[in-house]
Amino acid sequence: MPLRCALLNDHQGVATTAADWSPVLDRVELTSFPDHFGTEDELAAALADFDIVVTLRERVPFPASLFARLPRLRLLVASGMRNSAIDLAAARAHGVTVCGTASYSTPPVELTWALILGLARNLVAENTALRTGGPWQSTVGADLHGRRLGVVGLGRIGSKVARIGAAFGMEVAAWSPNLTEERAAEHGVRLAPGLPELLADSDVVTLHLKLGERSRGIIGARELALLKPTAYLVNTSRAALVDHDALLAALNEGRIAGAGLDVFPTEPLPADDPVRTTPRLLATPHLGYVTERTYATYYREAVEDIAAHLDGTPVRVLG
Repeated sequence: MPLRCALLNDHQGVATTAADWSPVLDRVELTSFPDHFGTEDELAAALADFDIVVTLRERVPFPASLFARLPRLRLLVASGMRNSAIDLAAARAHGVTVCGTASYSTPPVELTWALILGLARNLVAENTALRTGGPWQSTVGADLHGRRLGVVGLGRIGSKVARIGAAFGMEVAAWSPNLTEERAAEHGVRLAPGLPELLADSDVVTLHLKLGERSRGIIGARELALLKPTAYLVNTSRAALVDHDALLAALNEGRIAGAGLDVFPTEPLPADDPVRTTPRLLATPHLGYVTERTYATYYREAVEDIAAHLDGTPVRVLG
């Protein structure tokens, strides 16, 4: 009997076509799940009869309690080489091998700039008006050239975002807890004295920090109050970097010009989530890494991970 493999969160229905699965199809039977499971009970029931699970990024938590309910599971493949949603110690304790795949930093960079440009030029409002017979030109766009871009986190993604900002003619500054003047200079940006100064001086602030104890909630009500009323905040990194309720309040009250979000405390968003109706908010459903090349790599290497595991020589093992 072939082993059973579950492909989670296959929203677009492309998991089985984004890569060539033929190297494992003689030993593995694939089942795609297009919908997200909202609770651990639902997930445990759906995966009870599966030996292998392929999951995308950190979309689905795998805590110790879930591993305990999946005695048949032997291999968990997660896209990317870091995953804070998987309890790796619990996986080992339950005899589950966890493997990763390569990932790219350019897709979230591109989406970050899509959000910035969409906000600055009011693209959603203008496109909606054009398609529905609304007014011809109802907004006045914000210039980026000569304005100040504040980058919070100057790693693989943040440094690329900064470089594009400079290409637009923006003055770019950056800050993170461990960022030095030398490293900032390597990327052609100015080191801000601190986060408060960066927020107060910037016309656009974009977040690219890893989520940890020091960065969780790093943008709260006090920090949002430092932003100019004409400023934009963009987060394509991790939802928990921002106090979500404080941000929605700032947008509803018009205390900042707008925000661009690709990440949310609850995903997928509930139908009645206030994000869906909050003004001055340009939101996308966590599309940062959802591109053809990224998916092709994720699933191709998932096939490699599965084949190697079945051959007794696992590769790209996490933890």
